[in-house]
Amino acid sequence: MIDRRALGKTIGAGTAAASLAGWFSSSPASAATATPSVPSGSTPSTAGRTTGRTSFESLKQVRAGELNIGYAEVGPAKGPVVVLLHGWPYDIHSYVDVAPLLAAEGYRVIVPYLRGYGTTTFRSAKTFRNGQQAVVAVDIIALLDALRIEKALLGGFDWGARTADIIAALWPQRCKALVSVTGYLVTNREKNKQPLPPAAELAWWYQYYFATERGELGLAQYGHDFAKLIWHNVSPTWQFDDATFDRTAKAFENPDYVGIVIHNYRWRLGLAAGDPRYDGIETKLAAGPAIAVPTITLDGELDPFTPAGDGSAYRAKFTGPYDHRALDGIGHNVSQEAPEAFAQAVLDADRL
Repeated sequence: MIDRRALGKTIGAGTAAASLAGWFSSSPASAATATPSVPSGSTPSTAGRTTGRTSFESLKQVRAGELNIGYAEVGPAKGPVVVLLHGWPYDIHSYVDVAPLLAAEGYRVIVPYLRGYGTTTFRSAKTFRNGQQAVVAVDIIALLDALRIEKALLGGFDWGARTADIIAALWPQRCKALVSVTGYLVTNREKNKQPLPPAAELAWWYQYYFATERGELGLAQYGHDFAKLIWHNVSPTWQFDDATFDRTAKAFENPDYVGIVIHNYRWRLGLAAGDPRYDGIETKLAAGPAIAVPTITLDGELDPFTPAGDGSAYRAKFTGPYDHRALDGIGHNVSQEAPEAFAQAVLDADRL
């Protein structure tokens, strides 16, 4: 069990923390034979500073659906499975401190690069570089199939939370429990046509920049600077160093990174078409399906995308066993800013 006194310091008020089976099938593929490895080198986490583990010792690759997915794996091979999903502009290093905490509790932790990031690549040059929400969830279902994992605990933030939410809603038989940062993030494109108050729109400024040709060129030319600016804006108290950022920024050198990111944000605004193969899934998602699996939602106090109301804005979407936790002094990248709190949420969700 994670030390609850340390956890209290992470979550406590007034403190800053350091911390398709139904639609598609995929044939099992051979994963790399490297054994699970624990990230190397650790120092205690302290509030406001980036410390702790720096990397996963090795990566694996597996053919899954349209992709060759790169992923880190930590913990016992026969342990209960946790799949942790990153967002934009982040990568698997968002979980470099979370994964060993869960592995120490006996979990097999899998942290994949999403399509367009890191070592995850398309198997065919002809495949549509699609970033719509349904296809990212289909990728993770294909990953579970390829690794012959029937059911896993799912955790994520940003794109990762949306993906985990979708799987929990539409494939609950594949999701044992859920940890979702910022709650219910399933995109409704019709609602996205409605304006938000100006302060809320300001937080999404890059979404509108990406809607332009200038924005696409800007992301291609200044991708690393762009991501670092986002990190500072959405995690204002997280004092990460250049080495921490640079480890993640390597994931943006994927040749499909710009295309996937641009398509994702344009699709959300109805400015780009998705793949007709996923229309059935998107129709289900547009209806806002409830999530019945055991769930813990996390909100970072300083995350500009956290809705007001301490989780009340999305509470009705979770109909099963449920808990909500607000993290004082934490921004958007909860798993890297507050790894103890995130890991404890996974352990507790498994016990709901």
